[in-house]
Amino acid sequence: MQLRILEDAASIACAAAEQAASTIQKTIAEHGRCRLVLATGNSQIEFLNALTRMAVVDWAKVEAFHLDEYVGLAMTHPASFRKFLLERVIRKTGIQTFHVIEGDSDDLSAAIRAISTRLTAARIDLAFVGIGENGHIAFNDPPADFATEEPYIIVDLDEACRRQQVGEGWFAALLEVPMRAISMSPQQILKAKEIIAVVPDLRKAQAVKLCLEGEIGPTAPASILRRHPNATIYLDRESASLLTKS
Repeated sequence: MQLRILEDAASIACAAAEQAASTIQKTIAEHGRCRLVLATGNSQIEFLNALTRMAVVDWAKVEAFHLDEYVGLAMTHPASFRKFLLERVIRKTGIQTFHVIEGDSDDLSAAIRAISTRLTAARIDLAFVGIGENGHIAFNDPPADFATEEPYIIVDLDEACRRQQVGEGWFAALLEVPMRAISMSPQQILKAKEIIAVVPDLRKAQAVKLCLEGEIGPTAPASILRRHPNATIYLDRESASLLTKS
């Protein structure tokens, strides 16, 4: 794992976008396509905006998946991650192959099997992730399941995670936030050849300290990134403010 600390959110968004674009284009040159996992949430918006503006990327040769989706939430809901990615990435870039998590499917087991089969058909070249205020990675809240090898799993969302969604403006009240989600598992995230984590903002500082300087374990889910040999975590001065080893 590599740690990069820059001045502010704009700086890490641009730097991470440059790294991502370079990896995507190198992978396409070598293999003819790039299989990409996309993250969502407020912390990813500036990074994704920077990345989608990069003309060097041949987006037609990118195959995209996403990390997680709420159970029972329609794609038309403002908080839907499918809606987020369609509007902020897929339609802007012209990515032609985007595999969605159907969190509102009448048969969740079948929906999970279907996208898991497509995901594991070949190696993921690059995955984008964030770190939640409670230390979660994707929607794997503490204590996360570090053992399962299932690509996607149904998880319960804890109150801290759900309050974060309200605080970010995706829902008007805690009772509106779904209790469950479908999430890529921690072990599956680690199977990506490269991982880029973009983590700005002072409200993430405690989670960053816990995950980067505490023990690696399920109570600090994003700590598992420290086991990946090619993960880069981008922090701004605020999110890195509690680190003692930076």
